[in-house]
Amino acid sequence: MAGQESGAVLQFAPFQSSVDEGFWHRLSSLKLNKLGIDDSPISITGFYAPCSHSQVSNHLTLLAESLPPEPSEQSSTPPISRGNRNRCSVPGILYNTNTLESFHALDKQSLLKAEAEKIWNDIHSGKAEEDCSVLSRFLLISFADLKKWSFHYWFAFPALVLDPPATLVDLKPASQWFSLEEAESVSAACNEWRNSSSTADVPFFLVSIASNSRATIRHLKDWEACQEDGHKLLFGFYDPCHLPKNPGWPLRNFLVLIYSRWNIKKVQFLCYRENRGFADLGLSLVGEAQISAPQEWRDELHVPNVVGWELNRGKKVYRCIGLAKSMDPTRLAISAADLNLKLMRWRALPSLNLNILSTMKCLLLGAGTLGCQVARMLMAWGVRKITLLDNGKVAMSNPLRQSLYTLDDCLNGGEFKALAAVNSLKRIFPAVEAEGVVMAIPMPGHPVPSQEEESVLDDCRRLCELIESHDAVFLLTDTRESRWLPTLLCAHANKMTITAALGFDSFLVMRHGAGPLSSTIDNRAEAMNALSADMSKFSLTDSDGGQRLGCYFCNDVVAPVDSTSNRTLDQQCTVTRPGLAPIASALAVELLVGILHHPHGIFAEGENANSSSNGINEQPLGILPHQIRGSLAQFSQMTLVGHSSNSCTACCDTVVSEYRKRGLDFILQAINHPTYLEDLTGLTELMKSASSFKLDWDNDTDADDDDCVEI
Repeated sequence: MAGQESGAVLQFAPFQSSVDEGFWHRLSSLKLNKLGIDDSPISITGFYAPCSHSQVSNHLTLLAESLPPEPSEQSSTPPISRGNRNRCSVPGILYNTNTLESFHALDKQSLLKAEAEKIWNDIHSGKAEEDCSVLSRFLLISFADLKKWSFHYWFAFPALVLDPPATLVDLKPASQWFSLEEAESVSAACNEWRNSSSTADVPFFLVSIASNSRATIRHLKDWEACQEDGHKLLFGFYDPCHLPKNPGWPLRNFLVLIYSRWNIKKVQFLCYRENRGFADLGLSLVGEAQISAPQEWRDELHVPNVVGWELNRGKKVYRCIGLAKSMDPTRLAISAADLNLKLMRWRALPSLNLNILSTMKCLLLGAGTLGCQVARMLMAWGVRKITLLDNGKVAMSNPLRQSLYTLDDCLNGGEFKALAAVNSLKRIFPAVEAEGVVMAIPMPGHPVPSQEEESVLDDCRRLCELIESHDAVFLLTDTRESRWLPTLLCAHANKMTITAALGFDSFLVMRHGAGPLSSTIDNRAEAMNALSADMSKFSLTDSDGGQRLGCYFCNDVVAPVDSTSNRTLDQQCTVTRPGLAPIASALAVELLVGILHHPHGIFAEGENANSSSNGINEQPLGILPHQIRGSLAQFSQMTLVGHSSNSCTACCDTVVSEYRKRGLDFILQAINHPTYLEDLTGLTELMKSASSFKLDWDNDTDADDDDCVEI
């Protein structure tokens, strides 16, 4: 819009509309479930805020909550909150027709005139001074074609026409209008007004500036209190427009109120705009307008002419939007689920790689307390491909702690956990690509009868295939021995591996280090690890030549054995404090996301709070620890680093090499012979050496502290 000169007709920047997809989805549901063929007008609420960018105007926006709740939601849907600085509520009316012909046949001028009369009456009755949002009433007409998922609509923002038009005396940036002292005081007063929950969404106000340059902001109803000698008085409003030479549309009806209620003919106004949440007097405008309307304007029965239908690309025509793709509930759920992640990229985490998260394939071994929580956390981070493996069934004791199950899953002997968990995930988020695998994990210390060997070997093959076909593996089972075979296979395949383990009031969450041997990585794995280091060769050292990080078994001096036989009930069940699993599960998923976004990926060194010197090497997501150990008893948490062991029964070079040479025969021997792994890795010799080592204690009571020997 062209700039304005002194004495010219005051021109206003039209309001612009924006409709969120959720509004149309909600309208469709309301039409189907409540309205039927009832085409009575519906009260709705729009939202807008002051301009916050020098190049972009703010729009009046409709959201899902702009519509009234459905009957089933009456008790659960909270009322629209007030005091939100970014959402000034504006009352509106919706006429949704049953047919396209009815939409075209609407008497648009009569509808616009009816809304203008409401504004006019609100001005003369004083209601507009009590609730100034009514000055910006709007009108929306629509037709929802629910068969084609297309919506025809047209907005109107009724504006009472001054006749003759107001003329512009002066208009300039507010920073040029006020003195330095006045500008500082006005900015402070505006910021205080905007930061108060009682006034943040009140879009029209009075600015009174005393002779000592002190500014005060008041409600319109406090007009009489502003009539003090020597005070400057400006009429302020939240201006959604960004143009440097034109005030926004809300000023039109505000000028009508000022003239009709207070008979002011020369009006100084403040177009309030802001930047980064604070008053910006360089962007805001202060102007002076001359009003010379005829006397009958003060007559309540005389309703002025009205304008306000929104233009569509410069033409006075309605708009049409087709949402056949996005209006499907599953697609809408995807859009909603990704919203928070996409907002992270705006400011908090620009480097967030949503593509690698959405294509990531995660295998969860165990669908119990940890598995349920990890699956939900992965979905929250945008992971869409999840496989759960478990051979247990849902018991009556499970649903309270295992968040994916309900009582129905426990009936008739119980559903398999892996399958019930997948069904639950799909109910929560239909777009998830979840698969359930009912299978037991072969374990050392649990000998296999000869007649069952082939079945167990089939399970080994299946587990190997699953690990090979996934990008990350979570070890979430409730016994030590059940983690051994997956740890070995992950070390062999060099997979990102996360372990979470629970005690009664303590937990361990850790990432396993890279595998010890060279391996050929397929093209897909290379693409998936584009963020990480080159994974074409694995070695006993990490990418910087240091010792690689250890696995879950690296600190053990005995092989895993049967931990379930001859146990009392409290020893058979995972007895933990209820809050422990959600904490450990969340940390496990955060650890995976940290690996994916670290430049060294799986080769990243273990870090703690003091790892980064002055923050120079700090990653966007913070440090990437190796182990996190926590205690609810002390409400404490610490990060530790443990390097790989040459005698580890699961990931050392000796074990992985033996597996590569002998394959399933090696696994079967490890399962059937408890001491085999200890003999293979040298732990047996180590224990013999340790048992033969004797200490001679000095019992001389006269020895002082200097005689103590540190071992």
